[in-house]
Amino acid sequence: MSVLLIERAAGVVTATMNRPERRNALDGELFEGLRAVFSEVAERDEDRVVVLTGAGGAFSSGGDLAPANPSGHDTHTVLSRFHQAAQALHDCPKPVIAAVDGVAAGAGVSLALGCDLVVATERARFALVFVRRGLALDCGASWLAPRRVGPGKAAELALLGDWVDAAEAERIGLVNRVVPVEELTAAASDWAARLAEHSVEAVTRIKRGLRASLAETFAEALDREAHDQVACAEDPDFRARIASFRK
Repeated sequence: MSVLLIERAAGVVTATMNRPERRNALDGELFEGLRAVFSEVAERDEDRVVVLTGAGGAFSSGGDLAPANPSGHDTHTVLSRFHQAAQALHDCPKPVIAAVDGVAAGAGVSLALGCDLVVATERARFALVFVRRGLALDCGASWLAPRRVGPGKAAELALLGDWVDAAEAERIGLVNRVVPVEELTAAASDWAARLAEHSVEAVTRIKRGLRASLAETFAEALDREAHDQVACAEDPDFRARIASFRK
């Protein structure tokens, strides 16, 4: 049985973490599968958006601590491989939607933070549990959390390791939208379909621009926006959409 199920339809790639017996805990095989799919999506013109979710009523309970370094590799080597998946997610130029049901803990939260949009069920709950296990943050959480929820709230979540329910996650900006359990798939699919209909050039540049803006001055952002607009205006997709609009 594959630990990562991949489905493709109409430009939407649905990646389902499939270790329900472990609440989709992230082991080396699953991390490698995630790295591969994000890298592949980045290169495939047919793939326009990714939906990342979990099987069995959980998103991910975080790094799998059960197999205590079975390969004999040191911790740094193991984490380097895990972080390749986090980097592939961050580098993916296509939008990624996290569809979260149930538990998202530790590195599971890191994955959700790394996605562009997060839709969660009313029973979803989140915790950066690293500190409660005597661990530092990993998979990019120290970089992603302050940018998603602000430095103060990120410090609270990381240093206390408390659980946050779906309503609070939405209030602090960790989640974009909360829906009933039975509406999760439809909500994520609706967003994905809308994104897949947009210009790939425009969506890619918007995503990249939003991230770049965090390290830019206002003047630098204006320069980048001008460059991006010229590139989009020269794209055949833009011309076709304008021609269709004028009819």
